[in-house]
Amino acid sequence: MLLFLLSLASLFLAGGPALMFVINWMRYRTPSLSMEPLPPVSILIPARNEERSIGRVLESALQTRGIEFEVIVLDDASTDRTAEIVREFSQQDPRVRLESAPPLPSGWCGKQHACWALSQRARYDLFLFIDADVSLEPTGAARSVSFLQQTQVDLVSGVPRQEFSGFLDRLLIPLIHFVLLGFLPMGRMRKTTDPSVGAACGQLILSTRSGYEKTSGHEQVKQSLHDGLELPRLYRRHGLRTDLFDATSTAVCRMYHSEYETWKGLEKNATAGLGSPALIVPTTIILSMGQILPSLWVILAMQCDCTWTLVVAAASLFCAWLPRTLALVSYRQSLLGWVLHPLSVLIFLAIQWSAMVRKLRGLPSVWKSRDYVQGAMVK
Repeated sequence: MLLFLLSLASLFLAGGPALMFVINWMRYRTPSLSMEPLPPVSILIPARNEERSIGRVLESALQTRGIEFEVIVLDDASTDRTAEIVREFSQQDPRVRLESAPPLPSGWCGKQHACWALSQRARYDLFLFIDADVSLEPTGAARSVSFLQQTQVDLVSGVPRQEFSGFLDRLLIPLIHFVLLGFLPMGRMRKTTDPSVGAACGQLILSTRSGYEKTSGHEQVKQSLHDGLELPRLYRRHGLRTDLFDATSTAVCRMYHSEYETWKGLEKNATAGLGSPALIVPTTIILSMGQILPSLWVILAMQCDCTWTLVVAAASLFCAWLPRTLALVSYRQSLLGWVLHPLSVLIFLAIQWSAMVRKLRGLPSVWKSRDYVQGAMVK
């Protein structure tokens, strides 16, 4: 009887996100290209010690077609060859411009300050912020602008196709789509300006100049380490609408290059996400019961020969794997992450707990050789 009740609870906690994912999966689509002329866009790239990726990123940006554009790279006190590489591109193509970041003020996160500085240097009225590890597809910028015009909102974003380099990122990075589409009510997001349902992917964000200036953009989220959460919520607090699109065919991102980078990068983001006492306990219960334990219930039900318990446990297992299966095919995700889905969720929760413990102990998050506590730079 206990096993049946546990399996039933898992079915409920796995079925809800699965149903939400399927509904959102049908709404989260690749934007079409507009047949009408598009307004020009400023492609804005904050870069700090990005010599291994910035050349590839600029090569892809310069292949942009279907829209007029400029590319501005802000060198944020890099100690490697980042500025030199960008300067070589700018000498060969006038559409590329190298700028140097002003000194980082106290209380600012480095990326938010760099993005704010970039917005002040942009010539055009559309700002496409991309990370320095994001390579645009030739029609990526045009598709993003087309979607913004079609939806008539002030900020749009999407999750680019992810490239993987190690074991951890193959398990963990695909969870971006699982969390986004399994727990965000996109219907409500599109019908309201409620800040609680605002979301974006910080790897690729497109904003109108008017919306950015009305909200003061990154200046108002200067302490955050996660503009993907805070920026759309800021826009919505000002009564502006935001939206999401499938960016799998728009851009490609290589987030991390080692197991250590993967852990620390996700731990940094967790401090602005689930890594808080108010969220982490219910989140742990929901994800453990809904995503990790159904496999165990099926094994135990098979051993005790309980037919109805096995049926319920198998149904919960199906619901746990359904979102990952759809994401595997639609968003070109890692097969290893799909196979080891329960382990992926378990490690994801471990990172959230690690981030919360570090926050409670007042330990800084370290990223790009800078130390942050609650987002503000302390070193």
